[in-house]
Amino acid sequence: MAFPLPRGVTASEIAFLAEMETVTIVPRQRLEGLELLGGPIEPLVPPRRASLPLWLALLLKRQRRANIIPPTWLHPEPLALILEVESQHQDYKNAFSPPPPLPGQPSILDRDALPSARPQFTPDGNRYYAAPPFLPQNTAQTATSSRDPPSLPFHWIEVGKMLLEAASDDLVDPDQIRRLLKDLREVRMAKMRSGVDVLDAAATGGGGVALTGVGSMELGEERGFLTGVVDGLRRIGASKEQARREQMAEQRANGGYDGTQDNDEEEDYMEF
Repeated sequence: MAFPLPRGVTASEIAFLAEMETVTIVPRQRLEGLELLGGPIEPLVPPRRASLPLWLALLLKRQRRANIIPPTWLHPEPLALILEVESQHQDYKNAFSPPPPLPGQPSILDRDALPSARPQFTPDGNRYYAAPPFLPQNTAQTATSSRDPPSLPFHWIEVGKMLLEAASDDLVDPDQIRRLLKDLREVRMAKMRSGVDVLDAAATGGGGVALTGVGSMELGEERGFLTGVVDGLRRIGASKEQARREQMAEQRANGGYDGTQDNDEEEDYMEF
């Protein structure tokens, strides 16, 4: 007996896509450059830092050919600050902490500034502009601005889990990082589940649910639950509408419906 395919993208598929994220490494030996489908990789020369796809960085780490520098957000202090914002800040009681700005976008604190995209260059000297899904959200920053608050990238769950499993010795206090990531996941999952209260309006076209700042794995895990709730609410709404129409038809057949009830209901609704 064949089981139906799960809705949306599975967790393993999301983790596979997250392996294309770019991270920063410090090579421990010289390696020649590589020509990959995602673009060329510059030659690795110790102790010069280099940016590689996560899957290649994990491979070199397991072979003890490189050390992975954790991204800016994967430290105890930024994670503790994000957890405090998620759980105690009144502005984010029913919302998620803002995601990192896209390349060229102003900082969260500089909302009045105009966007100015800065080009980047490949090892061959070709100019390009970073765009999803290849965004430098998990690379180590050499100099960070104190005005930019810490934020979680789109693949924060997947990247954090992979680095904790394969490169825990490169992280600062991995046990505390693991606890903070677990607490963050529980707090944000509770927020997503509490958003079911507004799904009734969303199912009938009268509202929506804000998912700004939600990660990829969080969307994948809650997609089946949320779509199931919306489908159920839509069926309930359809059954109520069908029952109302049947009642109107029965009243019309019995001569008790004069065609003015709809107008009365509409007027009452508009007044309310």
